[in-house]
Amino acid sequence: MSTDNTTLETQEDMSGAAMVLRALEDQGVEVIFGYPGGAVLPIYDEIFKNNRIRHILVRHEQAAVHAAEGYARSTGKVGVVLVTSGPGATNAVTGLTDALMDSIPVVCLTGQVPTHLIGNDAFQEADTTGITRPCTKHNYLVKNVNDMSRTLHEAFYVAANGRPGPVVVDLPKDILFAKGTYGKPDGKLHKSYRPQVQGDTVKIEEALRLLAGAKKPIIYGGGGIINSGPKASELLTKFVRMSGYPCTLTLMGLGAVPASDPHFLGMLGMHGTYEANLAMYNADVMLCVGARFDDRVTGKLTEFSPNSKKIHIDIDPSSINKNVRVDVPLVGDVTAVLEEIVGRWEREKISPDGKALAAWWKQIDNWKSRDSLKFGPSIQTIKPQHAIKRLYELTRERDTYITTEVGQHQMWAAQHFHFEQPNRWMTSGGLGTMGYGLPAAMGVQIAHPGALVIDIAGEASIMMNIQEMSTLAQYNLPVKVFILNNQWMGMVRQWQELLHGGRYSESYSEALPDFVKLAEAFQAVGLRAERPDQLDDVIKEMLAVDRPVIADICVDQKENCFPMIPSGAAHYEMLLGPEDHAAQPTSEEGMVLV
Repeated sequence: MSTDNTTLETQEDMSGAAMVLRALEDQGVEVIFGYPGGAVLPIYDEIFKNNRIRHILVRHEQAAVHAAEGYARSTGKVGVVLVTSGPGATNAVTGLTDALMDSIPVVCLTGQVPTHLIGNDAFQEADTTGITRPCTKHNYLVKNVNDMSRTLHEAFYVAANGRPGPVVVDLPKDILFAKGTYGKPDGKLHKSYRPQVQGDTVKIEEALRLLAGAKKPIIYGGGGIINSGPKASELLTKFVRMSGYPCTLTLMGLGAVPASDPHFLGMLGMHGTYEANLAMYNADVMLCVGARFDDRVTGKLTEFSPNSKKIHIDIDPSSINKNVRVDVPLVGDVTAVLEEIVGRWEREKISPDGKALAAWWKQIDNWKSRDSLKFGPSIQTIKPQHAIKRLYELTRERDTYITTEVGQHQMWAAQHFHFEQPNRWMTSGGLGTMGYGLPAAMGVQIAHPGALVIDIAGEASIMMNIQEMSTLAQYNLPVKVFILNNQWMGMVRQWQELLHGGRYSESYSEALPDFVKLAEAFQAVGLRAERPDQLDDVIKEMLAVDRPVIADICVDQKENCFPMIPSGAAHYEMLLGPEDHAAQPTSEEGMVLV
């Protein structure tokens, strides 16, 4: 856990701008993603003099935040953003909201007009703290240079502790020029913000009692496992294996348990597997770890796992009982609580009900036999699922990081690209931000220069932040952009087809660029596959090139993403294919056995 950051040990007097750089150094910051402007030029002048912190010049401030998110999610460190006042700060709002929804630690430094002009509609003035209050975990406006170091250190503490999230520090230009006294972090705990880390012992005992007596258990993990650190994933995997209980993960939790583990049922929710969703629906005891019962997971709330006793571990008390009432609320850090649960399970030699568990697994295997992720072969066109499957198979031996844009391609990637480790999957879950993947991949590549980083994209989403190809060129970042190009806003088209009578209003991607030529214009390599027999060669060539690549994979234009739970439907009402209708319960327990 990070420490606070009151300042006792002082340094020499310096300008506010110099304090910013000194504070970043003391916080261990290695990289800033930013874009200069008038209000932050004093900071950029200090960056010019600094040789310890690397600055990455993005082409848009939204992309700066997404890049910082990718950096943070793949390393576990706090991402840092620097933008100017007015439009610089407002352009960052989408990224900040994305980071808030997905609990990503980011500190965003924004320039502001001089203090005497605040509120006067000055050039490039915006009420940054007012605008960002709803989309940040916390924000600050520094009005006194002697508050600068304390505020910056506290911003990092708040961003990283408890439920992680973005923090904005708004910096008026006159404060950056002013001289004051810098203070180093003193290592003491914060006076008022002390998130609960250890779980309540009595509630842990109650959770263990329920888990030990379960006949149809399910373990449901989310992004909080990833955010808690690699040990949380190790502990969860250990508990899954020692208990023998089935486990499912959310979109944000993929990689917390190895995809190859036989206890893993795949992702659950709207585009999750048949077996994961029906196991959730029919469970009698649920252990929810670091997830927030998002609507894309629960479906119809009154039909969400209606007969289960629910245990919920989360460091954010406001997430507990917000969407779904639980029986055992456990506020605390996932790692700390899992350590206690796993330790006591071992020490007390707890054994599950073997006979009931065997029957439960027999039922799950029956559901699994439906093979809900299957897709038909195609000789003429490339199936998007097949493209993801081959991308996975041809990269599985390498240290690979995947980012995505948002849409059908994102769901196909979650279904068909398998993750054995945490922190290898970066996607926009809560906000669903088109344009996330390319700048996020940029941030991941900066953090892991020797790794293979691939942005799985759609032809519509990639256009949202395509300007960042210029950043890749400037810094020689060999990010691979793997576009599943169906010439539609695919998920929009799918919903229009299934839920709006096939009225395809404004969802066709007209006037697309030639992505091969576009890549070449950005000093990258452009490749294209139009037939299944070209796919492997294009993927292999993409992987062999030590430069940025755009691979334009022309896929079946009519393919939809299944399975799918229609919005507001129950888990047992999954559509398994284009000809399917919502399934109905066929027994008293609501089990779908066919």
